[in-house]
Amino acid sequence: MSPIPRKVVIIGAGIAGLCAAVYARKCGYAVTVLEQHERPGGLATSWQRGAYTFEACLHWLLGSNQHDSMYTLWREVFDIDRMHFVYPEEWMRVESEDGKRLSIYSNLERLEAELLRHAPQDEAHIRHFVHAIRSLSDCPLPSQGGTWQHRFATGLQFLRRVPLLQSLSHITSEAYGKRFSDPLLRGFFGEGENAQLAVLALVFALAWNTNRNAGYPTGGSQAVIGPIAHNLQQLGGVLRTGASVKEILVEDDTAVGVTLDDGERIDADWVLSAADGHTTIYDLLDGRYVGPRMAHVYRTYKTFPSFLQVSLGVARDLSQQCGYVMRLLDSPLEVDPQTALHQIAFRLFHYDPTFAPVGKTAVTCTLPTRNVEYWSRLSEHDPQEYEAEKRRLANSVIALFDAWIPGVRDAIEMVDVSTPATVVRCTRNWQGSMEGWLLTPQTGIRPLPPTLPGLRRFLMIGQWVMPGGGLPSGLITARRAVRRMCRQDGIAFAPDEHEKTTNAAGDFPA
Repeated sequence: MSPIPRKVVIIGAGIAGLCAAVYARKCGYAVTVLEQHERPGGLATSWQRGAYTFEACLHWLLGSNQHDSMYTLWREVFDIDRMHFVYPEEWMRVESEDGKRLSIYSNLERLEAELLRHAPQDEAHIRHFVHAIRSLSDCPLPSQGGTWQHRFATGLQFLRRVPLLQSLSHITSEAYGKRFSDPLLRGFFGEGENAQLAVLALVFALAWNTNRNAGYPTGGSQAVIGPIAHNLQQLGGVLRTGASVKEILVEDDTAVGVTLDDGERIDADWVLSAADGHTTIYDLLDGRYVGPRMAHVYRTYKTFPSFLQVSLGVARDLSQQCGYVMRLLDSPLEVDPQTALHQIAFRLFHYDPTFAPVGKTAVTCTLPTRNVEYWSRLSEHDPQEYEAEKRRLANSVIALFDAWIPGVRDAIEMVDVSTPATVVRCTRNWQGSMEGWLLTPQTGIRPLPPTLPGLRRFLMIGQWVMPGGGLPSGLITARRAVRRMCRQDGIAFAPDEHEKTTNAAGDFPA
């Protein structure tokens, strides 16, 4: 007679929750995933407006190279072999309003030549920057699987680059950019909130692009989320949407299940939270298991800012433009009373035929802000002013878009604006953060512990335990958590190498 499988409840059906559920199910656990929204994905999402799809998350996926270890890990949770990846030759373009431009190429030799041509006075810093990219382009992440010999070999390669990794993790992108005299080069490294990210993140992004390990998957985030959710259900896991958790149940300092907002109790042998970290620790657990280290983290670490997104459906083929363009502004764009931006970025999804009809283009402009309270207050207490502010911002972005591409205003047939209030409503993320903790000189590159002091049979996964966020953090922390569960329960952790899955997608309201 087979033993009754241990029960696992996972809070949150973002990338971390879904990956953990697939791993746990493959290891024989009975799995229930609880998602408060009406569909899985969390911040890894897109939504449809008329004939257009607007992406809010996925612009490239680490692990698109079949020879990389991350590709192997993705294969454990869904059929990544079926995905089509796009690798733009021109990764990004920086432009000023007076017509100057700087192209950031995926090919390192071409990138170096372009930077030296554009700013020969910055030659020494350019060569240092390109050398850092080249050094990390073949740097493997610490191996999550394979033989001990393979893990040892990749570990040695990683250790050889530790001095470079440490130096790049201890300076922000904005501070690094100030080494350059050219204004477009300085603009490339950014300013303001997102530029407080350690420059290491930018160097890695370019390194992964140059070795074709960060391609854009056609279909965006739903091309990843859909198959993982489908795989979970094919494996017999339970995914419940519209199920909001009110409390994590604890008996004798052991997590034993959860209760939902409607009073339903769900018992479990393990509770994993892939939900917002602050909500998990201070609300669902009522702050009983914080500990000095976690209290310090939530008191001092910087989150990613929240964001507004102006999305445009344009009845024009814009494929002659670079897909990612940063515009440096002569006059700042006022986002809200506390936020003025001197540069904005447009993403033109002409490379994804699933996002717009033939001859048309889905365009997004994401605007970071930390003034979440302003947008939430308007949304809740003054809906008319909230809509007026959204229209003001949309008109401002459209004016800048039209100044860049004259006449494009007349081709816009769909306008959609999401705000930090949208982020909070759909994800409950603390401070409306777009990706959890910023990877800063303070955080370094080490993940946070998945456990809370004094609480047994409970683990946290996702972007709140791995600074820097992104989809890979969800996969990696989920895999580690399930391995830890299995080790404690005396169960072999041996995920299948490959599962055949099918695609699935849906709509997500902003």
